[in-house]
Amino acid sequence: MKHLISSLFIASFYVLAVSAQTPTAPVDFYPPTIVPDRIIATWHDDPATSFSVNWRTSINVLKGIAQIQKSVASPDFDSVKIVEAKTEMLLNDLHVAHYHSVKFSGLSPETTYAYRVGDGNIWSEWVHFTTASKIVKPFSFLYFGDAQNDIKSKWSRTIRQAYSDLPKADFMIHAGDLININKRDQEWGEWFYAGGWIYQNIPSILTPGNHEYSRVTPTESKLTAHWRPSFTLPENGPSGLEETVYYTDFQGARIISLNTTAFLAHKKDSASQMEWLDKVLANNPNKWTFVTMHHPVYSPAAGRDNPSLKNSLKILFDKYNVDLVLQGHDHTYARGGNNLPEGGMVMDSTGPVYVVSVSGPKMYISSMLSWIDRAANETQLYQTVHVNGDSLTYAAYTTLGDLYDKFKIVKKAGKSKQFIDEEPFGTAERISLSPSLLDKMKEEERADWSKRFEAYKARKKVKEDNFRKSQLAKKAPKKK
Repeated sequence: MKHLISSLFIASFYVLAVSAQTPTAPVDFYPPTIVPDRIIATWHDDPATSFSVNWRTSINVLKGIAQIQKSVASPDFDSVKIVEAKTEMLLNDLHVAHYHSVKFSGLSPETTYAYRVGDGNIWSEWVHFTTASKIVKPFSFLYFGDAQNDIKSKWSRTIRQAYSDLPKADFMIHAGDLININKRDQEWGEWFYAGGWIYQNIPSILTPGNHEYSRVTPTESKLTAHWRPSFTLPENGPSGLEETVYYTDFQGARIISLNTTAFLAHKKDSASQMEWLDKVLANNPNKWTFVTMHHPVYSPAAGRDNPSLKNSLKILFDKYNVDLVLQGHDHTYARGGNNLPEGGMVMDSTGPVYVVSVSGPKMYISSMLSWIDRAANETQLYQTVHVNGDSLTYAAYTTLGDLYDKFKIVKKAGKSKQFIDEEPFGTAERISLSPSLLDKMKEEERADWSKRFEAYKARKKVKEDNFRKSQLAKKAPKKK
């Protein structure tokens, strides 16, 4: 009772303080209640034997608990295990809420569990969650670039279409800028609304973007107060960057999250991430290696560049032959590899394929630079990645579910890594700019754009001509 009175006092004081500062209080469209919401599954430890769940309630709920058992076809649950939650209070611009988190551990690999969260009286629905395998097995995942703006209105269709295409995805990667203004609980409410129950049974791997940070001083930024209460992520990264820099091993792959906002802002954070990354890549027993980070090594947006990332991270990516680097930030689509020769379709390669994508509606103009093998302007996309033994298949889809880009990577023992470009040549690239956007550009901007546009088309024509020649050569009768 003492804790309840204290929480209610703090909440009342906070509401009065906010009301005193704003003549008209903003509408709270996503207020917390005694019913659990914003439920999301993540991994903190081994995906084969554990998973974590976070959720939110009003401060009237003083404690959280979770129940879990192996899932059964019968509606009678008689082997339920109870796990107590960690509970913390979060004050935001609209209200005060309690955030709860549990870590389920000691689970069996490759097993479907049913879990629910609540306070012992009021519960969420029962949710199914399947643990990973302890051994190397095929798996698939979804990857999203920035959601950021109009999240409920226009990003929701992207994640829902992605789920409808790949409902058996083993996890989802979110490459930063989930929201636009991180202090606004309204935006976090939209992000959780958009993904809804999808977050509950497909775990998320999340990396923060610059919009998950707030400027405190001209030289200091702070991670949003929403991040750690909302997600339970690994804490195996450098000190001070917990749950933003980390890695997860999953069925023969190592997935690494880097915090590029901190990397670009502070020398100490870049140094600690470089030292940590070198060790994590050097001592990697997995066949496949993926990196997710917000700011791109090679920027595809006109007028942007991140030379410090090229001069540091790229060196390690090449040294340890990373396979995919999945990025956001630049609000356009680009796929390419600095270590891949132009005009080829099937080739030996080293180092990663770099992808920058955008899943939300905010759009920038592509630079159409020479490293880009497939581009898109003004297009919302999501990506699927399927890994099966020696082969990886990547595909990008528009928010309508139409295939837009595709490639394979093959890694066989004793042979060079092979990259196979399978972009759908029958599908025109969405690289022309809309008339309304062209009208907004100055004359010199349009001239510069036209120059880059024509140069890109010329490069792509060479690539397509080479592809057609190779196809004809395959069909030609062999000389006796």
